Amino acid sequence: MEISLAKLKAIILFLAQNTDPKFLGKVKLMKLLYFIDFAHVKRYGLPITGDNYINMEHGPVPSTIKNLVYSVAAEPNEALLADTINIDQNPSSMIHKIVPSRAFTDKDRDLLNDSEMEILEEISKRFYSANKETIEKAAHQEAPWATTVELEPIPYWLAAKDADSRFTEDEIKFYTSL
Repeated sequence: MEISLAKLKAIILFLAQNTDPKFLGKVKLMKLLYFIDFAHVKRYGLPITGDNYINMEHGPVPSTIKNLVYSVAAEPNEALLADTINIDQNPSSMIHKIVPSRAFTDKDRDLLNDSEMEILEEISKRFYSANKETIEKAAHQEAPWATTVELEPIPYWLAAKDADSRFTEDEIKFYTSL
């Protein structure tokens, strides 16, 4: 993963603050991260987080970020994201809600460039009130997930197969190799 921990925290706080809290669980967060990375690749040639995505049954999952988020539930006192989010594991609900520990601030905003903020705002608005089934269905319609098989890595260059990509496979391969 190429992203700094501070920047990742800023992204998660932004998404938590700009997504309907009743629908923001661990699964939806993983899909939001996929959409911000792959939307940024399609429009600007590079991902935002740089994490490695894996094809899972319920859609693409960023491997390192998933482990960081899931460790908050497993080891809340030692988790690297413990100062950023909590996981509300209500036994009567299937959703493990992401609850921000603090607000997204100007200091967090300064960690993100204009194109990253543009994509974060666009994706959070698009999926603001989407439940996990809706966002999973949207991810399954994207070429990167649809052209890979379960447990296989999802390379960023597959974003070029979607009609809304401004870049070719070769261009994305070049930019993501720098």
